[in-house]
Amino acid sequence: MDYPNDQAPGAPIRSGIPEHGRIPKYYAVKAKVASLIDELGEGGLLPTERDLAVRYGVSRETVRQALRELLLEGRLRRQGRGTVVAGPKLEQPLSLASYTEGVRRQGRRPGRSLISLDRFPCPDALAPEIGVERGEPVWHMERVLLADDERVGLESTYVSVARVPGLDGEFDPDSSFYRYLSEQLGIGFGDADERIETVLATPREALLIGTPPALPMLLIHRLSRDTAGRPLERVRTLYRGDRFSFTAHLGQQG
Repeated sequence: MDYPNDQAPGAPIRSGIPEHGRIPKYYAVKAKVASLIDELGEGGLLPTERDLAVRYGVSRETVRQALRELLLEGRLRRQGRGTVVAGPKLEQPLSLASYTEGVRRQGRRPGRSLISLDRFPCPDALAPEIGVERGEPVWHMERVLLADDERVGLESTYVSVARVPGLDGEFDPDSSFYRYLSEQLGIGFGDADERIETVLATPREALLIGTPPALPMLLIHRLSRDTAGRPLERVRTLYRGDRFSFTAHLGQQG
């Protein structure tokens, strides 16, 4: 098959249309609405389901299915009783750079809203991950991630109280935890292991992030070590699948 001249790099080959040419009716409508999205631009108000059904000569349920996929993909978002064109997804680098730095690089205003900061005896499973003994005190800090005041994720951080004793008094929870560790405590990050998977948010998580429970999430588990190679933190971060993509620079290993 020849590569289509108008095929955008990274787009589905043949726009996702099978070679036999038979496609679901909703998918044909989805492709037409996608073109309309490009014409309207970010923030543009989409016509109602009824108007789109009349325009394309299909049922409202067919339109609804097409819009549902575009909403899940982050091309559209609900605003009041209408539907508008969403902005581009946030690109978060898979690196030791903090969430704050990643969002600022894209001209957005990062922020975090503290949900809870608790201190408790470390359980068995967590102890080796953050380099403490069972029963030693640890912090758990949970924060909603913001970009221009839009809720885009949920972050849980576990760290030893011995390493960060003043977390509940010295640290501004709206700021970068990594910057606090570096500038206030002199703790530098050496390396980290990350695991990424797709999940559905729990009802509690969906409520905190402000999304439907059926919206796919990107879940990142991170185990970080300091420059001396000692375990430092365990982080569990949920990112909205419709608002984030991840990037990484890969180099050849010797």
